[in-house]
Amino acid sequence: MKTTRILAILTIKPGVQRSEFAKLMPDEVKATVRLYLEGKISEWYARGDGKGVVFLMDCATVDEAKALTAELPLDKAGYAEFTFMPLGPLTPLHWLLGDAPGQAAAK
Repeated sequence: MKTTRILAILTIKPGVQRSEFAKLMPDEVKATVRLYLEGKISEWYARGDGKGVVFLMDCATVDEAKALTAELPLDKAGYAEFTFMPLGPLTPLHWLLGDAPGQAAAK
C-alpha cells in the first residue's frame, strides 16, 4: 500500500496535571498552526475522550510525521505521546475497476 497520509494520535500521559500542560498550550497551538500553514497537518480534531488530539498529516512516512511531532512543545516536555498509523488509498476499490491483483488471470 502506498502511504499518502499519517494519522497521528496525541495522548496526554497519565499523571500529567492539566495545570502543567496548560502552561505550554499557547506555544503548542502556535506550533500546530505552523504545521497546518506549511501543509503538514491537513485536519485536526479533539479526541472525544478528552485525552488529546488527532492530526491527519500530509506525510509520506511515519518517520517524517514523528520528526515533525517531536518538535511540538507537549512532546518535547514529555507530557504527550503519539501513536502513528500510515494511511493510503482504499485498495479493494481496484476490484470495481477490474484491475485487482490476480483478477486479470481469471478473465
